[in-house]
Amino acid sequence: MADVSFLNWPFFEQQHRDFWQHIQNWSEQEIGSGIHNYADLDAECRRIVRTLGDAKLIDVVVPKLGAEGLDVRTICLARETLASYSGLYEVMFVMQGLGTAPITLFGSPEIKEKYLPAVRAGHAIAAFALSEPEAGSDVAAMTTTATPVAGGWRIDGVKTWISNGGIADHYVLFARTGDAPGAKGISAFMVDASTPGFYVQKRLEVISPHPIATLRFNNCVIPHDRLLGQSGDGFKIAMATLDVFRSTVGAAALGFARRALNDSMQRVATRIVMGRPLIEQQLIQGKIADMAIDVDTSALMVYRSAWTRDVLKTRVTRESSMAKLYATEAAQRVIDETVQIFGGLGVTKGCKAEELYRDIRALRIYEGASEVQRVIISRQSMLLAKSA
Repeated sequence: MADVSFLNWPFFEQQHRDFWQHIQNWSEQEIGSGIHNYADLDAECRRIVRTLGDAKLIDVVVPKLGAEGLDVRTICLARETLASYSGLYEVMFVMQGLGTAPITLFGSPEIKEKYLPAVRAGHAIAAFALSEPEAGSDVAAMTTTATPVAGGWRIDGVKTWISNGGIADHYVLFARTGDAPGAKGISAFMVDASTPGFYVQKRLEVISPHPIATLRFNNCVIPHDRLLGQSGDGFKIAMATLDVFRSTVGAAALGFARRALNDSMQRVATRIVMGRPLIEQQLIQGKIADMAIDVDTSALMVYRSAWTRDVLKTRVTRESSMAKLYATEAAQRVIDETVQIFGGLGVTKGCKAEELYRDIRALRIYEGASEVQRVIISRQSMLLAKSA
């Protein structure tokens, strides 16, 4: 019953359609469309990463040296497809990319050779450490410091809400180096989890299975060559990374929403209430129509942003924020309606609708909350109007 007509949109080339078919077939065989229970989350995350590496799927987010680079449309197709099967597969896939994109985009050849091959193969787990207890959306409020010392840098501070925290082998860490006030005084570094002075302070339990933690750095000394780019480039590196991956958050939300819509359509076609299928009731027809509109509009926003980044090679701050905002908010609406359509079953453990309801919620917060996206969109729209 799934609608795949979007693949014929002009945003895609044949290579994208071929990739979608490949990852769709792989997901159906490897993951399956049922409910997923993870008794040992850390072990399952490591297994998933190895499985993705063996299937060469991590190559999509961690391109080989000499490859053309990150193709955002392919990443979006991968996140959308994986999300429709399993939120945990999807997040472990993308974190291998988010945790290495600063290396891919700004790392020296030596740093790339040291870290990327093992991540690409699924033998190492990467993470991206930006947020702090008092510096989430407001990156300029960061207080973690990197101080020059003999032979390297000393890191001190706390990071929190770090995906893959506690299981990652290395982290892209953002810290204040004092080159300038505010966001201009931030730099990016590579920190191995085995470095003395690095501690997993607390593992955090969230409503959808997800390895996440608070990290502490106390007199954590790293070699001087672990600096990515130049000192003071951290904010630029973080924003360039999010410029690539923010559109793909919308794609993950789209995957959740598309799965919810498909399950809802199957439910209303087969569920008999008062002697007739639910779909014959006009109120239900209205719900399905609104859900379908939200899904297609989200897809248009997501793949417009990805196409613009890939083909026009321009910054997509405005487009990616629009895609992320609309797709995540729309997915929340679609999944909420799915729960309503399933009734009591929809809030029962073991029902996919309930799993999706937990999976979607964090996407409206991470990589810039919906409120932050609205501020960005407003500012970018004003700038665009002034330059017209």
